[in-house]
Amino acid sequence: MEYVSRVPRPPLDELIDDLYYLEGAPPYARLMLPPMPSALLIVNLGAPFRIRAGTDIQTAEYADGCVVTTPTRAFEFGYPPRTRSVGVHFKPWGPAPFLPMPVAELCDRPVTLEQVWGRPAIAELRDRLATADGPHEMLTLLEEELMRRLRETAGLGLVRHTSTVIAATGGAVAIGDLSQAAGVSGTHLAQRFKQLIGVTPKRLARTYRFTATVFAINPAGPVDWGDLASGAGYFDQAHFGHEFQAFTGLTPTRYLEVRRRFLREHPGHVLDGWPLPAD
Repeated sequence: MEYVSRVPRPPLDELIDDLYYLEGAPPYARLMLPPMPSALLIVNLGAPFRIRAGTDIQTAEYADGCVVTTPTRAFEFGYPPRTRSVGVHFKPWGPAPFLPMPVAELCDRPVTLEQVWGRPAIAELRDRLATADGPHEMLTLLEEELMRRLRETAGLGLVRHTSTVIAATGGAVAIGDLSQAAGVSGTHLAQRFKQLIGVTPKRLARTYRFTATVFAINPAGPVDWGDLASGAGYFDQAHFGHEFQAFTGLTPTRYLEVRRRFLREHPGHVLDGWPLPAD
């Protein structure tokens, strides 16, 4: 697969980790994506893809693209035989200035781009992207579209600052200390987070800690789960295992087996590192 990415210019860089272009045959027809402290926007330029956002929600098809806000559980992504898209990896608070609805309404419920920006606007954007001269021009067009849609959002500064502290500590921070440092009540802080990220500060901290722990795993070598759990600040290995199940639906050892399968079957693949084969 071809993957091209870049960081957008200010002020978008305060909301977005990177813009990306993806094209080619996926390594697996279905991929499972564990929750990460980030959100996603995809403008689809190929055949429709499918998303199942949790076991209690049916698989849905997305033709024009989708928005996925910071998730609380793993979701399954079904690729067509070949895929082509451009997209945005947002910071947790990043989508809020571009959405017409509170982010809380979208938690674990992906929506189509048509539902967010309307059919005429998305049709025009997809046409311009499809006829652009290569990935870099496509990313420039997407960046310009985001700049046009950027709007002031009440409370974003508070949520961004507090989330940055959570990220810097890998989720190992007392939420009460954060609200006190910000000069607001814990209730107010939680309400702002739900409105602009879709999850509470406590839940975001859990996600950051889980993500940092997973990235500390070297699937090519032996793993001491006890040391890993202790180093990440979990109460014990049982607590760590419970969090793993909650976030991925897998035990730590099963997760490692699936990661190793990806490495074995697709060494050096651009998608290796977070998505897991769901087949």
